[in-house]
Amino acid sequence: MRDPDYDAQAPKQTVSITLNSDLYAKAKSLGINASKVAEESLAREYAARRSEALRAEIRREVAALEAYEKEHGSFPELVRAHHERDDGAV
Repeated sequence: MRDPDYDAQAPKQTVSITLNSDLYAKAKSLGINASKVAEESLAREYAARRSEALRAEIRREVAALEAYEKEHGSFPELVRAHHERDDGAV
């Protein structure tokens, strides 16, 4: 199971954000909870950026592994060569 991106049960914190006043007034007139929408949107954006950062890290790690294998050979090949008998059987 994947770890959650953030603690959804953490206490709320008052922050200040700047919004288009007309949009905010119209949203409020329809009963839209701006804090809830902002929190949900921020959570989605955080998850997307965290995922992209993880994908970038994986790409770097794969590139490093490929460079190592290009220079030294793959780990399975090294183990196989180490344990190979004189007659060529594994």
